[in-house]
Amino acid sequence: MGRQRKRVVTGDAGAPPRRDERPPALHRKKKKLDIGKIFINISIGLCIFSLIWFFYALYMHSALAKRVMTLHPSPSVLDVDSSSAKVSPQRFWGSYRPQVYFGMKTRSPRSMVTGMMWMRQFSDTDVNLRHTCEQGDRLQGYGWLMHDGLTFGVQEIKESDFTLTTEFVKRMGGDHGGDWTWRITAKQHSSAPQPPVISLMFYAATDTQGFLEAHVEDKNRLASITGFSEELGNFKITFGKPVTGELSSAKYASYNHLQTVSPGLEKLTDIVKQSLNRRFVYSPPSGEKRHYIAVDTYRHPQRQNQQQPADPRKESDFVVHQVTVQTPFQIEVLFESASFRSRPNQLVGAVMTQELERRKAEFDQKFTKTFGLEEKGLKPSQVRFAKAALSNMLGGMGYFYGQSVVKSVYNEYPLLYPEGALFTAVPSRSFFPRGFLWDEGFHQLLLSKWDAQVTRESISHWIDLMNIEGWIPREQILGDEARSKVPAEFVVQHNENANPPTLFLALQELIEQLSFSPDQEASTLPFLRRLFPRLKTWFGWYNTTQVGLKPNSYRWRGRDKDTNLFLNPKTLTSGLDDYPRASHPSVDERHVDLHCWMALASGVMAQIARLLGEDHQVFQLTHQALTNNSLLHELHWSDTLKAFSDFGNHTENVSLQQEKVYVPPGQPRHQYPVARLVRAVGSEPKLRYVNALGYVSLFPFLLQILEPDSPKLDPILRDMRDPNKLWTPYGLRSLSKADPLYMKRNTKHDAPYWRGAVWININYLAVTALHHYGNTQGPYQEKAAALYEELRTNIINNVYRQYVETGYVWEQYSDNSGRGQGSHPFTGWSALTVLMMAEQY
Repeated sequence: MGRQRKRVVTGDAGAPPRRDERPPALHRKKKKLDIGKIFINISIGLCIFSLIWFFYALYMHSALAKRVMTLHPSPSVLDVDSSSAKVSPQRFWGSYRPQVYFGMKTRSPRSMVTGMMWMRQFSDTDVNLRHTCEQGDRLQGYGWLMHDGLTFGVQEIKESDFTLTTEFVKRMGGDHGGDWTWRITAKQHSSAPQPPVISLMFYAATDTQGFLEAHVEDKNRLASITGFSEELGNFKITFGKPVTGELSSAKYASYNHLQTVSPGLEKLTDIVKQSLNRRFVYSPPSGEKRHYIAVDTYRHPQRQNQQQPADPRKESDFVVHQVTVQTPFQIEVLFESASFRSRPNQLVGAVMTQELERRKAEFDQKFTKTFGLEEKGLKPSQVRFAKAALSNMLGGMGYFYGQSVVKSVYNEYPLLYPEGALFTAVPSRSFFPRGFLWDEGFHQLLLSKWDAQVTRESISHWIDLMNIEGWIPREQILGDEARSKVPAEFVVQHNENANPPTLFLALQELIEQLSFSPDQEASTLPFLRRLFPRLKTWFGWYNTTQVGLKPNSYRWRGRDKDTNLFLNPKTLTSGLDDYPRASHPSVDERHVDLHCWMALASGVMAQIARLLGEDHQVFQLTHQALTNNSLLHELHWSDTLKAFSDFGNHTENVSLQQEKVYVPPGQPRHQYPVARLVRAVGSEPKLRYVNALGYVSLFPFLLQILEPDSPKLDPILRDMRDPNKLWTPYGLRSLSKADPLYMKRNTKHDAPYWRGAVWININYLAVTALHHYGNTQGPYQEKAAALYEELRTNIINNVYRQYVETGYVWEQYSDNSGRGQGSHPFTGWSALTVLMMAEQY
């Protein structure tokens, strides 16, 4: 062990400090400085961390904000050129403008459009121009009588004193979709005091690309239009002269034309109205001379007032040919493609008649083979009605292109969705001439029977509009024409909002067709394979964004938040708008209809996965859970109502009352707010079943989730047949007559919608379910079978009777009188009457 070294201290050095002595001040200060540095370092670190977190949060917020407008990354179901003239020439041209009474376009993004306007001359009203389908026009009726969705169509438009028949026929040839011809026939009604004089206005308009050139003869008669566009190449449109019959000579007519430019297709009507002038004279050989209204010169409003901001869109060519002639008459318009060099003759006169008659005969044969209504004992007039209902859905198919306006919780302002195309049927040409997600599934149930390719293409277009999250905007408002028909508050689509996934109904139908139509396999299986990756995302989106608090429960998002303004806050996303739900929206809600839609969707997903050899276990397990009748009973059966029900924070003690506005004595009343109708709540809501008996209560039955021996079927069938609840001679009413909200207004200006009226889409599901349970062994088989016959007969008879009396198929029907009401014509899901007539479910 080493020795200790002694410390040597010099004389100058002081004694070593004792332990209890304080260190010099300099040392103390240094120690404090070290602690300060530590605090500074910590503060700097926190600042750096905060900045990193801030920029990360900013980045994440930006990334999340972009997701709403980011398309799904998987390959599109449809190829980019799938709708082109080269790939699909037969479907290239069509009546794809359902919002106008008569018009055609191609299935291309910037298609040239053609159409017809008309007005009666020398009438009591100044200008009665008809163009876009408007309920305010009060026509006696209009709609397609025959339309095969491909090659021809025949439509009748009934005014008070004359009828216009519009016919078209297509002929394939060349590289751009071939030729087509229109024939317009006008006949006065026998009740008309004298033959009316009518002006027809045929037009063509480009859409930001291509050009049109007018060719005039005899000073003012537009004989033809030539033009060019990218998708059509060179073409010519020829306007025939009016005749009284196919072989007769031309009638006297006055001619006018307009050649101008338009900033957008939605402006065409306004441009024509603003160009009208009464300076022209109608001077038939035997008759008085009278001034009539015709297109003259159009002066752009922006050029008259330079202070007005210019429209940023590119102006497009717009040419109008007006012919003014007395009924009766017939006029033909011929479109010819320059690439169709081998045409045998022109598609006019007797040639068109022969081609049209051939197409009509083929349509009749296919209709009989497809639906077999004569075998069901239906009258010829009922068969003609069914043909018109199908034809109106086919003639109401539209091709739209444009951008939706979308918004998520991460966006301060709405954004434009990527441009996209949509080939879809529309619910109503007058009121809803655009695509609706939950309507389309019902539309395709009928169309898939007629032409499965239409269904495959329509579903593909819808699914290709999906974003990266799996969300599809539920209302497709694509293009300026479509947007011009929509109130501003409905334009923006929110990505947390769903719609019933009814496309699974159509997919289920396509799958079932494989069992009895093996020839469909070559088309349907590749379609399903391309569809499947997106379908998985779509199903996953519903299964994550629309779930409830309890396992295997679901809740519609997007209910109205201003609860004091509505008797019962609406649930537009469910498709059943004002159907009574929990009075006070909350996260505790459970919606039985959405539960059943997810049960259907999971079952169809499992079917598709098995067909494709993909893993189906997850879908199958979900389907088994959601169709478990015990679980359904636990989540949604109300012992009080003896029916399935929503669950939520609810009270029935609500009413609309006049708001009290205090006006100080002596003060003028008009300076204070107008008193509104607001909701008064008489008792506090509590978590409970909603107990509103109606369509929502029936969903476990409608979608055939209940087992055939389920004891719940008995009270359901009993409620359906009870006239004091759901039964009417015209179909099942949407809400029980005994419900407190039956036929109650939701606001002062919001009339009851799904609170009693008869709707055909849900009645179709009811008839389908009754047919299923009536043909499946069980204790309620006989009761279901009897109810099926009665309900099916009531629906068919009333829809047909209203069509005969009014000229229209309607959006809904009165539960008291059966009278058609709401928008019309409504040959969306109301046309499912055809399937009930054919007993095809």
